[in-house]
Amino acid sequence: MKIQRLLIVLTILNLALLLTQLFQARPTLAQSVAPVLRGKGLEIVDDQGRIRASITVLPGSTANKQPFPETVILRLIDGKGKPLVKLAASEQGSVLGLLGDSEPTYARIEANGASTFVKLTNKDGHEQVVKP
Repeated sequence: MKIQRLLIVLTILNLALLLTQLFQARPTLAQSVAPVLRGKGLEIVDDQGRIRASITVLPGSTANKQPFPETVILRLIDGKGKPLVKLAASEQGSVLGLLGDSEPTYARIEANGASTFVKLTNKDGHEQVVKP
């Protein structure tokens, strides 16, 4: 009989604690949104895990005895993995490349230092360059 009373008292105590927790529960508020996303690069992937867009910071380097400054590149990539849009920026200038569905179809707009040009190439390899 004493064990039954003890179990009843413990059950009532547990119920009281549970009700206290339920009535004191406050709604969970969404955490504040960070004002900035920071990182060394960003990749956006599709449902199959393929990279479809990326932003990358390439460190400065030297190739063929020519210095290349640090460059930021944005690439938009099709489902086959081919970059169709490239936007690059560095201290020297910027380039926008738009690629077609077949080689070597592309359009290139470049501002490098004090010079600028637009270069258009079609599938047959015919080019047209426009300079000011």
